[in-house]
Amino acid sequence: MTEQLGTLDWLVVAAYFGLILGVAWWSAAGKKSTHESSTGYFLAGRNVGWFVVGAALFASNIGSEHLVGLAGTGFGSGVAVAQFELLASLILLLLGWVFVPFYISSGVFTMPEFLERRYSSGARWYLAVVSIIGYVLTKISVTLYAGGIVFEVLVGGGFWTGAILIVLLTGAYTVLGGLRAVLYTEAIQTVLLILGALLVTILGIVKLGGISALRTSVDPSFWEMWHPSSHPSFPWTGILFGAPILGVWYWCTDQFIVQRVLSAHGIEQARRGTIFAGFLKILPLFLFVVPGVIALALTQKGVLNITNPDHALPEMIRSLLPAGIRGLVVAGFLAALMSSLAAVFNSCSTLITLDVYRPLRPNASEKSLVLVGKVSTLFLVVLGLAWIPFMKFISGQIYVYLQSVQAYIAPPIAAVFLIGLCWRRANAKGAMASLLTGFVLGTLRLVLELRGVALNGIMDSFVSINFLHFALLLFVICSLVLVVVSLMTQPLPAAQLEGLTFATTLGSRSASEEHSRKRDLLWTGLLIAAVIVVWVLFR
Repeated sequence: MTEQLGTLDWLVVAAYFGLILGVAWWSAAGKKSTHESSTGYFLAGRNVGWFVVGAALFASNIGSEHLVGLAGTGFGSGVAVAQFELLASLILLLLGWVFVPFYISSGVFTMPEFLERRYSSGARWYLAVVSIIGYVLTKISVTLYAGGIVFEVLVGGGFWTGAILIVLLTGAYTVLGGLRAVLYTEAIQTVLLILGALLVTILGIVKLGGISALRTSVDPSFWEMWHPSSHPSFPWTGILFGAPILGVWYWCTDQFIVQRVLSAHGIEQARRGTIFAGFLKILPLFLFVVPGVIALALTQKGVLNITNPDHALPEMIRSLLPAGIRGLVVAGFLAALMSSLAAVFNSCSTLITLDVYRPLRPNASEKSLVLVGKVSTLFLVVLGLAWIPFMKFISGQIYVYLQSVQAYIAPPIAAVFLIGLCWRRANAKGAMASLLTGFVLGTLRLVLELRGVALNGIMDSFVSINFLHFALLLFVICSLVLVVVSLMTQPLPAAQLEGLTFATTLGSRSASEEHSRKRDLLWTGLLIAAVIVVWVLFR
């Protein structure tokens, strides 16, 4: 029987969370005047540097699906799931080089606001409502579910106790300091998260007898990233053509992520933040997926007794780490869950305030906007607690579950953003037709899949197609709808498109800007090379 947390571990956990709350308090007190404006509360005053932006992008993303889901999928099927992480490194470059200049120069607070400027208020409402519902039903609920698992396995305090403590503490520092508190606490959590996961990986390999013993302890297919097109979960065709669509939606158009780069001090700092985050996104393969494979090897040797794949990483932490160090790593992992949840709270309250409340109350004061943002966060905390009884119905491998649900949401949104930037002829009617088409087809697929009904013919193929192949198919359909309807209807006024498409933003750059771009291009090339090296190593 392995140990639960001891007295020393609890002291370390308490000290760490005291530090986190102290940073949040310092952020709120030190920038009190900043928090009185919507720009300060929701975008940290738009003066954050590249390191904090990059660390926040990484920490916001590293949530339940990574700490629990990636290791669980690695335990169940090997390293192929890390393809989503490596592709994220490349998609982050797309965010920094293609999307960021439009977002920052336009001065928008939210992604729905950008869609309104590019298309219409209808597009803004669609994205705001879909995003809020999606956050509540996926990000918040799944993060709380995983937090409960981590707390239950490591602390032994009960699933509900852990989920409630996590959501309450996270809500407290999110309300207290706004986005600035979220960003700075995420930067701290990123460092501890990486060190803690690295330690677990190293100790696991030592326990097995070295890297050579690890490679021979499991089936060779567990080390392969590229699988046949008939593979049920990770076909190479889906990885190469379908997964990038999910990536564009998540990394380039989702408020949850993009809000971090909107807080940057200019386009250059935002771009460098995305490049830094791209390097960090290579790490989950070694920090979360490989430990899952190690956990399988240790289970097969009888060192661990793991029956639920989602318990792989928490069990390794509990079994392999000494007292004190165990407490520090537990604190880091719980903090990572909290940072992901805090990012959801902040982004969702931003959408509620600026895309729902402000359009209904256009003359609202800055103080009332901040107040609505704080109240919205409290409302989301309550909603998260109310959702706890339903979390037990989440089953299977969390990471694949989330990716498949996102495959039904992402394609129409990715289509209207990408085509909208590249093609000035795309108009509001085409965008709404594309969004609604994607919504109907995606919802139909999700409902039929959840019901599990027996179908025949075309409908059976519609439900059984791999979720990554479905994402590609839905993206093509939505893109065609956008193009055809736009060509059949009147174009938007040229004045509305100024600065919102490539054709309307071409201009010269200063010498300093050119020098900065060349340096960033060098780091971009190194990041692409690093991803290729990993692909070769795990081919």
